[in-house]
Amino acid sequence: MSKALTSFALVATLTALLMALSLAVARHGYPFGAIGAERLDDVADAGTFIPLAAVYFLSALLMMILPIRVAGIVLTHAADAIFWTVIVLFAAIIGGLAARWAFDRSNVLPALLNWRFLFVVAVVGCHLVMNELRRNILLRSLFFVVFAAATLACLFWSFTI
Repeated sequence: MSKALTSFALVATLTALLMALSLAVARHGYPFGAIGAERLDDVADAGTFIPLAAVYFLSALLMMILPIRVAGIVLTHAADAIFWTVIVLFAAIIGGLAARWAFDRSNVLPALLNWRFLFVVAVVGCHLVMNELRRNILLRSLFFVVFAAATLACLFWSFTI
């Protein structure tokens, strides 16, 4: 957990520095600054978490039914990679929004209150309790169904509010 928090803080700081540099360059009238800020905004979109969550939940579903050795391969080569991708993407979003708030004084609160960030919480929460889910056969069976429903919901439900 401390490695995830350290990585999150480092990526958020680096993204905030890059966004601050882009905003400072744009403030001085150079068009490159606006291009840099726009590219950082394009990379960090909250909608990206829905398909990432679908792939993560599919790998979690497989970990619930596969034997321990194969489930370990799925964990190390799929679930861990998606977990770190979610951490890095969320840190990039937070770093960019923090720099916008500090230097641009634009209203970032609506961007922070995006409901799609719940997928970040779901992926990180599942990843942290995955070991406990594998140990108990009842939880494993229950979460097989939960992960199947979550995968299908992330893939095929439009989530319009």
